[in-house]
Amino acid sequence: MAESGVTGKKPWNFESVVAGDEFRAGGTPIELRTDAPHSARMHDYYLGGKDNYAPDREAAEQFLKVYPDIALTIQENRAFLRRVTRFAANSGVRQFLDVGSGIPTSPSMHEVAQSVARECRVIYVDNDPVVLAHARALLASAPEGRAELLDADLREPEKIFASAVVRDTFDLTQPVALSMAAVLHFIPDSDDPYGLVRRYLDALPGGGLLTITHGNPEASPEKSEQGAQVYRQRGFKVCVRSLPAVERFFDGLHLVDPGFVYVHRWRPESLAEAELADSHANLCGGVARLPVS
Repeated sequence: MAESGVTGKKPWNFESVVAGDEFRAGGTPIELRTDAPHSARMHDYYLGGKDNYAPDREAAEQFLKVYPDIALTIQENRAFLRRVTRFAANSGVRQFLDVGSGIPTSPSMHEVAQSVARECRVIYVDNDPVVLAHARALLASAPEGRAELLDADLREPEKIFASAVVRDTFDLTQPVALSMAAVLHFIPDSDDPYGLVRRYLDALPGGGLLTITHGNPEASPEKSEQGAQVYRQRGFKVCVRSLPAVERFFDGLHLVDPGFVYVHRWRPESLAEAELADSHANLCGGVARLPVS
């Protein structure tokens, strides 16, 4: 990925990805798998998008039988991230790292951050070919800032921080807002997700922020397990965690008010968000400050 997203990008072409005409940085062809579903493309289908394939649609339709309101959940998750991004930028943070970013929608994180401070720099990290190709067309940055795309696996933070994209875009002596939105429930306990988060935090300077959203089964435990099973049957390693288990990701950090709550209850900006039933959102989120040593 490691490509500048400021100007001069060729228009994104879904057919060229299908035909195998898209390339990663360095000229390596992107290997697009269309025989298995991908979570980002399923999300695209939930939202009425066209950047998906038959396996994505089939799996998504099964999940919709369990969670017909999943599109609302995704929309509330993205609204939460927009509020958090504005909060971070208004707090003085100028560097943002969005890992497992998924297929972008507008306004994207860099658009929100740069609406507060045009000098904000944002790096999106993903390794799905459709995400990579689509994002190229949507990363026009304000000239004072940067919007970059990094082709990497979020489970390999050491490679992410060693990449030329991060080295050339970020000043790692200055605070960074790290976003891990709706990705950690795809990492089972056997893969040490708590250690993964810690590896990110160990690489970041103090004064930044950690944002996490995660599925929460408390509003409807039976539906949560049924939904997770739909994903597991298609090869996803989905982990249903209790609220205390998810809050462990923030151990040693100070949560910003109102704490770890349903995403629509984190500083809502409209009456509709404030009055939304928890069972319709089904994701919890929180923001924590990274201590300054």
